[in-house]
Amino acid sequence: LRRVKRRRSILLNHIVENKRLVVAEAKRKRPLRREDIKTKGGFRLRQAIAERDWSLIAECKLASPAKGRLTTRHSVVELAKIYEKNGAAALSVHTDAHFLGRLEDIAAVKAATSLPVLRKEFIVDEYQIYETALAGADGVLLIAAVLQAEELKRYQEIAEDLGLDCLVEVHGPAELPAALAAQAPLLGINNRDLTTFRTDVEHTFQLLPQCAGQMVISESGIKNGEDARRLRQAGVRGILVGEGLVVADDVAAMTREMALVE
Repeated sequence: LRRVKRRRSILLNHIVENKRLVVAEAKRKRPLRREDIKTKGGFRLRQAIAERDWSLIAECKLASPAKGRLTTRHSVVELAKIYEKNGAAALSVHTDAHFLGRLEDIAAVKAATSLPVLRKEFIVDEYQIYETALAGADGVLLIAAVLQAEELKRYQEIAEDLGLDCLVEVHGPAELPAALAAQAPLLGINNRDLTTFRTDVEHTFQLLPQCAGQMVISESGIKNGEDARRLRQAGVRGILVGEGLVVADDVAAMTREMALVE
């Protein structure tokens, strides 16, 4: 774990350590156990992606800790509606404060759209899986660089029991064995270097041969429809895009371009 932390940026380390404090306070204020979850999810995220040969998971992202505010033109709900109307297969809702996200945004987006929703978050405790289920999300992100191998597997098992899909995200080949062992339905390859925060979509092409049999989602650094078409031709099942959509002059048009809507 120490080795992984050294490879992460100072910014990411700060976010993760702060998240542990936030979760500890949330647990104190509102304890949650498995028994508190009365309704199971229906694995809608994996189903939405499995039934298509290409899927855009469009992220309702207002800000970035590295770049600050990305858009003031649209709210989270407004972005979700635009994405749904223009070909997105699913939505990603960031609930971390560094991205101006809130847990309540999940319910707001679910009320305004019919698409499955992934909770984008820095998960550091199983408590957050229970939170995710109660919030009404259909899936949750697990980041291999943040979690130990046994945590990845255990959190995936908890999510599965609750009817939630996990998107397990890797940044490099060293994280693949733990991610594959977790047996999550969706494997994310993040094209962002955690030490420099630079992105390069070629990272997905480099890791893809080691991901045979997985439903792979490419994340970060996807700029246009050309990138999307190259990824689909290589066998990637979809992309998760936030910044590339929200900073576009025409969000609707860029959504159609990334979703490869003919």
